[in-house]
Amino acid sequence: MNSTHPIQSHDIGGVVVVASSAGGVRSLRSLLGGLDSELPAVVLVAHHLRRARETHIVSILSRHTRLTVKLATHGERPERGTVYIAPPDHHLCVQPDGMLKLTREDPVNYSRPAADPLFESAAKAYGPLVIACVLTGADGDGARGVQAVKTRGGTVIVQDPETAEFRGMPKSAIATGQVDLVLPDEGIAAAIGRLLHTR
Repeated sequence: MNSTHPIQSHDIGGVVVVASSAGGVRSLRSLLGGLDSELPAVVLVAHHLRRARETHIVSILSRHTRLTVKLATHGERPERGTVYIAPPDHHLCVQPDGMLKLTREDPVNYSRPAADPLFESAAKAYGPLVIACVLTGADGDGARGVQAVKTRGGTVIVQDPETAEFRGMPKSAIATGQVDLVLPDEGIAAAIGRLLHTR
């Protein structure tokens, strides 16, 4: 595992926020597996999880990446090189001071966790440092959040719907007209690396 460092405003390379739903575990494995072990960013993931069952997503994803993967906890200060997964039945958000926040507010797009609260709160906290990624999924979650990220100067990457197991989320994001890159899932990690190292 890589060493991790608390995020500070002066040395953060970026905040990568990721939305995924149906078919998303495979795409998440591809994305996370392609990220450098010394990633100068924190990764926050809103993956639609079933509320009534224990999740094994951390152990599944940990086998495919050199980054540290964990369920996010309320009030935690995120660290570079770590992937934080929204736990079942909780929205994951970023507070203005950069601390993580878990809420049980109403489902968004019928989901909790959902991408839109994560994207919107990260955009408010970190503005142009945000890289938002929308992966496979059957609904429109993430589209509203994509617009918030772009409004505050962030970058948006969407999985090519032709490579997505479910095309609803990528297509809805693309339909906003606020997307910078449309890539197959195996190309997203490299694009994130390039963006982070040109800042």
